[in-house]
Amino acid sequence: MSDAHRPDPHDDHDSPIRTPKQLITVIIASFVLPVVIIILLVNFVAFGGKQGAGSDGMSPEAVARRLQPVGTVEIRDMSSPAAVRTGEQVYQAQCAACHATGAAGAPKMGDAAAWAPRLGTGYESLLNSVMNGKGAMPKQSGGDASDYEIARAVVYLANQGGGKFAEPAAPAAAASAAASAPK
Repeated sequence: MSDAHRPDPHDDHDSPIRTPKQLITVIIASFVLPVVIIILLVNFVAFGGKQGAGSDGMSPEAVARRLQPVGTVEIRDMSSPAAVRTGEQVYQAQCAACHATGAAGAPKMGDAAAWAPRLGTGYESLLNSVMNGKGAMPKQSGGDASDYEIARAVVYLANQGGGKFAEPAAPAAAASAAASAPK
């Protein structure tokens, strides 16, 4: 009776590994397979520029665009007469777009009737309107001219409409006149 409970040492066991060759294969695979998986994961994560779908926010071109300067500084020598544009040149570059055609209610160049009420307010009022903007006209007529060049353009345009304004003094001449004035 006591023999009925003892397992037979010759009974087959239920393990999938039945031979020493299979045991060696399983041991080698248990070491090699995790190493291969780790190498593949490292390659997936570390190599190649992974970006979000449709996003180029970290590309070198996008970074360079974000880092470029917002504006520039241009230094001009205003003491040189060649560097200063005439009133007619500034008019052609900035003012003619509206004043040649009368766009946005701008008085046309040479239209004495349209310029008469404006000329009655005086040169300082006209210059103030141009420097600070008026109606559809932006400050300084929206261009890149200096204050002196804008003043010359105001005189040129107003005189074409019937005004008799004198050419404004050059900034260097005005500064030297102020320095030499008696105190």
